[in-house]
Amino acid sequence: MHRLYHVPLSPFCRKVRLVLAEKKIEVELVEERYWEADTDFLRRNPAGKVPVLKMDGLVMAESTPICEYIEERHPDPVLLPRDPKARFEVRRLVAWFDDKFHQEVTSNLLYERVNKKIMKAGYPDSTKVKAGAKAIKFHLDYLSWLLDDRRWLAGDVMTLADFAAAAHFSALDYISDVDWNRSPNVRDWYAKIKSRPAFRGLLADQVPGFPPPGHYADLDF
Repeated sequence: MHRLYHVPLSPFCRKVRLVLAEKKIEVELVEERYWEADTDFLRRNPAGKVPVLKMDGLVMAESTPICEYIEERHPDPVLLPRDPKARFEVRRLVAWFDDKFHQEVTSNLLYERVNKKIMKAGYPDSTKVKAGAKAIKFHLDYLSWLLDDRRWLAGDVMTLADFAAAAHFSALDYISDVDWNRSPNVRDWYAKIKSRPAFRGLLADQVPGFPPPGHYADLDF
């Protein structure tokens, strides 16, 4: 059995979970309190971050290299296009969400409102929360612009780009920080990807002290 060390609301862990589930690869989930800097965990990943995946005799860190390894070992269904230009667009969008979106939105909303409490690291910084609430509007509008001409974020087929975006949005949706009424086509995209069997594990997540809103696991919102 493969093993994934994760945190339920981490978008990077969720991205890996979605890829594994989409490819029907069974994995044991081990929740890891990485902020406690446990010696055993640091041996698995000296960077002290999740996700960490034990698979094929390897111990792998960093979500995107993990996802690309899974794609190369288990190419069906395809999540990275074979065409170089299409593959570049997928990688560009994955980087957009894991870098720009994460810095401007996820870290300012999810990390301030949830992670600080779990880690006992103080109270939310209201300035950062306001910045995140403002920035997510820009990103929703950008997704809406992309989806005006595309069935999925990177083109006509679902790819790793969709899972990267959905991983962030699902974590934020868990704490009701996404205004789905702002963009009907983004809402439709999320409803479509949320209804996939690969999403069931994420929708079943429960974080003590942070109950999800009623619409979180509702496929029809």
